[in-house]
Amino acid sequence: MKKPELLIPAGSLEVLKTAVIFGADAVYIGGGAFGLRAKAKNFSKEEMEEGISFAHEHGAKVHVTVNILAHNGDLAGVGEYLKELKELKPDALIIADPGIFTMAREICPEIDIHISTQANNTNYETFRFWQRLGAKRVVSARELSLAEIKEIREKIPENLEIESFIHGAMCISYSGRCLLSSYFTGRDANQGACTHPCRWKYALVEEKRPGEYLPVYENERGTYIFNSKDLCMIEHIPEMVEAGIDSFKIEGRMKTALYVATVARVYRRAIDDYFESEEKYRKNLGWYREEAAKCTHRHFTTGFYFGKPDEEMQIYDSSTYVNEYIYLGTVEAVDGEGRAKIRQKNKFCVGGRIEIMKPDGRNAEAEVLALVTEEGESVESAPHAGQVLFVRLSAEAEKNDILRVKAIN
Repeated sequence: MKKPELLIPAGSLEVLKTAVIFGADAVYIGGGAFGLRAKAKNFSKEEMEEGISFAHEHGAKVHVTVNILAHNGDLAGVGEYLKELKELKPDALIIADPGIFTMAREICPEIDIHISTQANNTNYETFRFWQRLGAKRVVSARELSLAEIKEIREKIPENLEIESFIHGAMCISYSGRCLLSSYFTGRDANQGACTHPCRWKYALVEEKRPGEYLPVYENERGTYIFNSKDLCMIEHIPEMVEAGIDSFKIEGRMKTALYVATVARVYRRAIDDYFESEEKYRKNLGWYREEAAKCTHRHFTTGFYFGKPDEEMQIYDSSTYVNEYIYLGTVEAVDGEGRAKIRQKNKFCVGGRIEIMKPDGRNAEAEVLALVTEEGESVESAPHAGQVLFVRLSAEAEKNDILRVKAIN
């Protein structure tokens, strides 16, 4: 069996580097425009160049999203952007729109094209269609079961790759084709500006009683009628492999470095353990489940992979995330006195207990013994996000380790 690629999202240069260090075979990123995450930090041309260079130096690939559904006014800018990407030489472009696909084939034919899930890729003839036009990979629609993906694998050429989501947020709309955001706010989800109205709380208004808002009850548990659970297939790596999927994709280009490190590390280990032996994978299922739940998430589901979801796929009482750990910072260096240099993300204090998260899968508990600013001043707490600090810990920290602390809920 071919070991699948682990494809991790990155919304910034910092997160790209974290993804690669924590186990990604490939990362997918977006530029300042023409991708479906306009609210992510995204990459400037210079950051993209540095990110591609970093990934390649570490044996990883970079895929760039150009996956909006374009209007006439977008096409001139798309053309210029494709010319920039031709110079930057990413490993692949992720495209949904046939017009943009045609332009990419003309402007940068040497770059592989992957067809986005936004293109509604639900059957093997669609996969064949895109390959005949020159696509190397097709991202399966989220609405497919593993049985359907397996049948697609059997009926398409061996050299056409299948990419499928394995973890992350689920969209309430078919293949992400949503009109709610545009209708309510004027921000078009298909142009990268989704406001996530599926997470809002709704009420019912009767035509002849304006101003009277009646709660919408689902099984008497609440009113979040569009709010889906998150996908998590960490317990089903064997089934994903057996379906013939070439790339396991994590959702989340707007997520933090801690989220990306957590999911990259746990899926990296699960995939590697399974390909070493299924017995080892089964033995470590408890660790995978525990670690996967440590990053920000909603309750988990297996989505459409084992049949059409029922009412249990929705969350009815809240739109909030489960957030078990807080990101404190990534170790940029260790100085001559053994102190970890970080750019602090959230508040923590001397005397507090934290966890050192290492790329190889180990977690080390540590006490914060001292905090020193860049100016050499000793401080008792770190309340200012972005401040550079030198942290003395009771356990050894190394470059690229992540510091996190259990949230108090």
